[in-house]
Amino acid sequence: MQYTKSFYQIKSSETIFEYVKKEIDTIGYYSLPLQDTKEIKEYAKSVKYSNIAIIGIGGSTLGTYAIYQFLKPTHEYSKELHFFESTDPTDIKLRLKKLDLNNTLFLVISKSGTTIETISIFKYIASLVKIDKNNCVIISENDSKLTQFALKNGMKTFEIPKNVGGRFSVFSTVGLVPLAILGVDIDSLLAGAREVKNSFFEKKGYYETIMEKARFMVENKNRFNINVVFSYSASLEGFNKWYIQLWGESLGKININGTKQALTPIGLIGPVDQHSFLQLIAEGKRDKTVTFIKVADFQDNTKIPSNTLDGFEGLEYIDNLEFSKLIDEQANATIESIKQLADIPYDVITINRVDEYNIAKLMFSYQLLTSVVGRFVQINTYNQPGVEAGKIILKEKLQKIKGD
Repeated sequence: MQYTKSFYQIKSSETIFEYVKKEIDTIGYYSLPLQDTKEIKEYAKSVKYSNIAIIGIGGSTLGTYAIYQFLKPTHEYSKELHFFESTDPTDIKLRLKKLDLNNTLFLVISKSGTTIETISIFKYIASLVKIDKNNCVIISENDSKLTQFALKNGMKTFEIPKNVGGRFSVFSTVGLVPLAILGVDIDSLLAGAREVKNSFFEKKGYYETIMEKARFMVENKNRFNINVVFSYSASLEGFNKWYIQLWGESLGKININGTKQALTPIGLIGPVDQHSFLQLIAEGKRDKTVTFIKVADFQDNTKIPSNTLDGFEGLEYIDNLEFSKLIDEQANATIESIKQLADIPYDVITINRVDEYNIAKLMFSYQLLTSVVGRFVQINTYNQPGVEAGKIILKEKLQKIKGD
């Protein structure tokens, strides 16, 4: 008798926890909350430019943008971040129109130092304005072509550790340098990440929350293979995009038994997507989990005024209601409607306040959740062979065009 299988045993939470603990020795993002920020903060204080242009893509920008977008509505910054990610020529020119190139610091971020999109945009901008040590900083691995270029031209450099992958790099120099220049309290960011890390590895509150959620997702991954994040704040749209990269690029893999894993991330914004995707969640196929993210304190008391428009009798119940209360009740009503259906797995995360500490707690907890799920499904969470294959094909095509 012969026997083969295409499934694997789901290991105990204790076993998975021990595997994750061992990753600390080789996977760099776990140690980022403990880093010394002195050099970053000293450099940030020296920057006089009003505009900070970040040239990068994917993990080099998404985390920074998520934090920037979340904090911007309630924080006054004297500088502004601009993101150059796409090779869409109309997008590049549109973004450049918003810049005074002579009052801009360019942060070029690429872990490998050879990212096609990043280098292409960098080369174009260098044709428009003189790039030198005064207006350009390089953030890359210490031996990359980009770092070599910086050293040759006397430019300031910050290192991306080799064992920190792009989608896990927001709490490295990738995120901390531009955010510190902007005026973000990066020590508070790291403190938030550190709280989650310590709680998890000391088997306290975050340990139970993350382990329980990861185990449910893995045990039910064939039935509920779509994971929806429904964020009730427009300022969390950047977080949603960051989550989609983190989740999709980390967990869309082939596991040790050759089985394709497919946990698919979806990012929604409430209440806008109540008028579109919610219908699919409520009455569509039961293949989704939903995580609602709410903000407890928007730090904004703007109200809906009364008696400014005629002809809307019957809607007086919204008069003098704070918008923050309205969006909170919209979230609560949607959550209640999902609860009543009784067959859609959901959970609710409430961010206490719009500040560095709380957004870091949210993001680091999702990084840990991703690592734990990856261990449960027995994949390499930290590589991206599917993405790399496309890069190889692109290079071959471009070389062929050049040759022709």
